[in-house]
Amino acid sequence: MTTTPGDEGDQGALFSHGQGDVFARGASAGPPGASGASAGPPAPSGRRLVVETDGGSRGNPGHAGYGAVVREAGTGRVLAEWAGYLGIATNNVAEYMAVVNGLLASAELDPGATVEVRADSKLVVEQMSGRWKIKHADLRALAEQARAAFDPARVRYTWVPREQNTAADALANAVMDSHGQIRRNHDRPTAALRAVPGEVGVPWDVPAPASVRGPAHDAGPTADDAPATAAGAQVVAGNAQTTEEVVAARTNAPRMSGTPLPRMGGEPATVVLVRHGVTELTETGRYSGGDTPGPALSVQGRAQAERAAILVGRVGVDVWTDVPVPTAVVASPMVRTQETGAAVARSLGLPVVSDDRFAECRFGQWDGLTVPEIEAGWPGQVLDWATTADVRPPGGESLRDVGARVARGLRAVAARHQGATVVLAAHTVVIRAAVGLVGRLAPGHWSAVRIPPASLTIVRVWPRPDVDGRLVGDLTVVGCPSELVA
Repeated sequence: MTTTPGDEGDQGALFSHGQGDVFARGASAGPPGASGASAGPPAPSGRRLVVETDGGSRGNPGHAGYGAVVREAGTGRVLAEWAGYLGIATNNVAEYMAVVNGLLASAELDPGATVEVRADSKLVVEQMSGRWKIKHADLRALAEQARAAFDPARVRYTWVPREQNTAADALANAVMDSHGQIRRNHDRPTAALRAVPGEVGVPWDVPAPASVRGPAHDAGPTADDAPATAAGAQVVAGNAQTTEEVVAARTNAPRMSGTPLPRMGGEPATVVLVRHGVTELTETGRYSGGDTPGPALSVQGRAQAERAAILVGRVGVDVWTDVPVPTAVVASPMVRTQETGAAVARSLGLPVVSDDRFAECRFGQWDGLTVPEIEAGWPGQVLDWATTADVRPPGGESLRDVGARVARGLRAVAARHQGATVVLAAHTVVIRAAVGLVGRLAPGHWSAVRIPPASLTIVRVWPRPDVDGRLVGDLTVVGCPSELVA
């Protein structure tokens, strides 16, 4: 994570308010099922896990957070995502907390696995590998918690460059922005329950009420609080909350977008399709296809793209919380989608990758014309094109043409990003095609799907087609307006 210079030094107190012992005690307890050195190592299971960790502090010390992603080593499938806001802390504390929580998440998944922890903090990797001495007592305490969280004999540490650690970085930034917590365990049904002392049956992902988490975050944790602990930031002490708070926590808990059906061909990728903001041609009702790179976004279109970027930044954090936080951005090669994709990428701290398969439909001789102008030159043809699979504008593409390349593009995204979320900046016809393909709509019905400028549409796509060669996917939301964040 990019943080204040000097984050590789073994520096400073654990927390600027001197409350490191509060988090240290919480993390050492661990969630139910976590392994610990005193309990003896469990029998090896043969499973291999990869834990990607990152932490940062905006100020060093400053508002800090950590993120940890647990993957299946062989497939890269995301099994768990844990992240937490820490209040005021240092970069090194945040990096260590990411390791502690990543190992605790791994212990919940399989305490008999072997684990590779990947971090972009050379300090943490070298210290936890035993090659560097841990000088500060508070960091030594966190290192001990990491060793207690998972049998250290089955854990190795690997340094990775920051550009290879974007998933954990995105989680850490998300909780630093929201001052919240993220707990997603994808390796088991979301409806699974974790027992909570004094309140059996509270869903495991219910956030702790404010009275349990402590005072406002900018005040930092205090010794008298019962904060969301580093080990299980959602665990709630039963005697510290009222019945009303329990009911409220249940009511406001993240919900699945629907029980996922078993599909073929591995884990799906979640694709967040963002239509570009308006251009001067959009504002005047003129067709703007993939024949030429332009036009660029208008002033209004740029504002729309920024709003869309804000909404995308909330995906997996406090909206559509059952999908992973976005970790990749893809855009059509058109100028307007490149600009929209760049706005999203800036908000997520990610690069933009171009993909020609998601370019807008080529309208040929209709490009730049209004519907009345097309009607005057080609009577009845625009309606035929919009409602028939194989009708092409003169010099342009049919809906079936567009659908074929969009299907290829989505399958490629799904194969590359299994278990992850990808943002795709695209166009009206492309997004309609994606909706139609996963919803098994005939191309002649795609034009019935309305896609407002800068709106979000979310689909899940599996990497392999079905036995008939068709795209396998499902649909979460269509055309959610970015004006919701205004």
